[in-house]
Amino acid sequence: MSAAAIIIKDKEDFLHHYQDFKERFARMQPEKEVIVRDPEMDVEGYVVVWNTGISKNGPLGRCAKGGTRITKDLKLEDIHRLSRAMAEKNAAAGLPLGGAKSGLKADPTAPDYEAKFKRFVELCRPILHEHGGIFGGFGYDIGGKPPFNALWACDALKSTRSFTGKPVDMGGTDYDKEGIAGLGVAVAAKVMLGYHGEDIQRSEFAVQGLGAMGSAVTRYFSEFGGKLKALSDPKYHGSWLFNNVASDEMIAALVAQDVARVNALLPSEATCLGEDCFTALYQKVDIVFPCAMEDAITVDNAHKIQARYVCEGANNPTTEAAHEILFSRGIHAVPDIIANSGGIIAAYVELTSNVDNEENAKNRTKVEEAKRLTIEKVSASTADFLDLVKHVAAPADKVGDFIAWRNILYGV
Repeated sequence: MSAAAIIIKDKEDFLHHYQDFKERFARMQPEKEVIVRDPEMDVEGYVVVWNTGISKNGPLGRCAKGGTRITKDLKLEDIHRLSRAMAEKNAAAGLPLGGAKSGLKADPTAPDYEAKFKRFVELCRPILHEHGGIFGGFGYDIGGKPPFNALWACDALKSTRSFTGKPVDMGGTDYDKEGIAGLGVAVAAKVMLGYHGEDIQRSEFAVQGLGAMGSAVTRYFSEFGGKLKALSDPKYHGSWLFNNVASDEMIAALVAQDVARVNALLPSEATCLGEDCFTALYQKVDIVFPCAMEDAITVDNAHKIQARYVCEGANNPTTEAAHEILFSRGIHAVPDIIANSGGIIAAYVELTSNVDNEENAKNRTKVEEAKRLTIEKVSASTADFLDLVKHVAAPADKVGDFIAWRNILYGV
């Protein structure tokens, strides 16, 4: 049976399948767990490949992918959990690509960081997809320092095939710099508004968290016609409500993450709402983007949301109980598992493209392909998600998980 053959008749049928998929996914174990060590260099790292069955008929064959986390307190169980989440995210995006995660137990600020990272990469060589394994390779996550990790990994492996998020002149999409994950979130929001008959040119939005994700969401959603009305971020000293809407100059400064320029412009364009960096979420706008942290919307503050739409940019920014509250209040949401897939889509383009590095450097071919595929995939997955939400009348997080588990169990 394929995923397309699973027909959901009504809410009761949905809940039956949801529980079945949930239990089956919970019983799954990773296909590969590897601990690599070099005691002489004090190197310890981990690779967990959760699943590859979803990819077996795709262009890569059996392969799984995710980013590389680097923290000094990292544990195998952390990578295990993150790999499992990548399996869900890749599947929800409709990619024939399994979920994996790698990690290095190291201090990214230490002077021996480069040497340890290179050694970790070398130790993982035998399980890499380019050497016949099922691990698709490395990428950026917490602790990464673009572009250096890409440079170090490619130097250590004498190959550019096993690191994604590389600079364009190395054959990459540079998806963090290009904000491709944020593009996906902005696309999901645009599709949601259009689905419900809203005019994006008249929509006002708020962003919590103006790091790489929030800045990219601000860029692309503004390009689609949205008007920034409120923001929250510690580096901007809390929350601000724009007197009208953010100027083009303000948007440009936010996108560039020019902190000094933003802080100079804010007093003349907006009113400070205080140092609380959650307050932007509570403003009377059309749509809010939580782009900062996990559990930003909980049972304690879900009743404060005034927007009619929520589109998640951060990882798990809304708790399960809060999703229930939003749903009961008639607030539409697209969960991060559906909206925040642009990064892995860009990584997939790097893994599958045959464009050579010279062509890519000259014409940004992979960057443009990654953006095109992100728009295509996120638009399709968001529309399918919204159709199912409407059909079964269930909270957003449950429907998102259902789609991911269905695709993992039955293919894409």
